[in-house]
Amino acid sequence: MPLTAFKPQVLKLIELLQRHPRLIALYGFGSGLASFFLVERGARVAKVIAILLLVSWVWLMLENLFRRGVERLFGIELPPPLMRFLTQLIHQESLFFVLPFFFVTTSWNSGQALFTGLLGVAALCSITDPVYNRHLAPRRWLFLAYHTLTLFAVLLAALPLILQLTTAQSYRWALGIAVALSFISLFGVLRAQRWWRTLGLLGLTLALGGLGWVTRIWVPPATLWLTEVAVSPELNDRTPGEGVDRVTANDLRARGLYAYTAINAPRGLNERIVHVWRFKGREVDRIALDIHGGREAGYRAWTHKRNFPSDPVGRWQVQVLTEAGQMIGTLRFTVTPSELPPKPR
Repeated sequence: MPLTAFKPQVLKLIELLQRHPRLIALYGFGSGLASFFLVERGARVAKVIAILLLVSWVWLMLENLFRRGVERLFGIELPPPLMRFLTQLIHQESLFFVLPFFFVTTSWNSGQALFTGLLGVAALCSITDPVYNRHLAPRRWLFLAYHTLTLFAVLLAALPLILQLTTAQSYRWALGIAVALSFISLFGVLRAQRWWRTLGLLGLTLALGGLGWVTRIWVPPATLWLTEVAVSPELNDRTPGEGVDRVTANDLRARGLYAYTAINAPRGLNERIVHVWRFKGREVDRIALDIHGGREAGYRAWTHKRNFPSDPVGRWQVQVLTEAGQMIGTLRFTVTPSELPPKPR
């Protein structure tokens, strides 16, 4: 059957998507939820969805070549507004795919709320045609940042599923690939314009990459999340005793304290995490732990600290970080004086 026979079906599909564009967003959110719940089981379906999503980004990078191929094979001329519409659909599918991952893994009492909130705003922009077409797409500098953010989020969620890279490796690769591909995909748009705009685009791209690395602690680890946490003075058979949020200085010196975390990770993923003990905002200890993915209740890991300052009274934190510095979660407790001062008469 000649390829031109598919022309009516292609036109009908395009017409359907133009009439109901939010179907793509709904599908993206549904596939994201499915992939998220399949992560702990290592299901191939999650990997297939992630691979298909990355393939769509390859098309986005080569959209000019794709347009010429469609015209040659199907005899269909794709106008620029339609290409912009297809690009918008990819942004919708991508953003709504990753949102379930980041909503669950975000520490909402930290700067990570800004990143996930930004993804949520970007997703709303992708389904709001006046905002996307009138204010976002025509402004190439703004569109570059939007484009890079979306691809970066997709890679953070997809790379651990597809290649079983650690979170630290995924972050470095995602940042590098997003910056490089975003520059390439938008370079074709600006190459016919003045040379200084191309240099400006390159400078902005490098600035976005630097910003992404400096603010990595504000980016949630898309496939790692805490399933159980506890600060406890005892640990029995890999199970913490009663959790505490306040402990006296004498008890602290006598028994020390355990920071217990159970972390969910995709099956087959070997990860190094760090427990960073902080006192009054200052780091006093950093202990590395190796975890392995696949356990539904989360891989159990803990650190036991006995060496405390001479005056440990005050607020403490144990930050759970990836090797790259992304925060998985935070445990908090307060050390109180051993003896309360007498009440004034």
